[in-house]
Amino acid sequence: MRLGTRWTSGEEPPAVVPAALRDGIAGVDATIPVDVLGAPRPRWTLTWLEGKPIAELATGVLVELDENGEAVVRHAPDDDFA
Repeated sequence: MRLGTRWTSGEEPPAVVPAALRDGIAGVDATIPVDVLGAPRPRWTLTWLEGKPIAELATGVLVELDENGEAVVRHAPDDDFA
């Protein structure tokens, strides 16, 4: 069993976040505008499903690995943001 973690978008992901996901996460973070009114940024959650890492942003964006180990960004099928 592997434990997940949480962190705020735009911050450096914790060390437990696999290197293969980091570029995908950084790409998503780069698209989130800075809120000049000071609203908090969304948070990432890292979970493990069948031994594979999945990073999910509170907005429903997912970063996971494909069969080749490359990061893929998509929206959760049941979120209201897609």
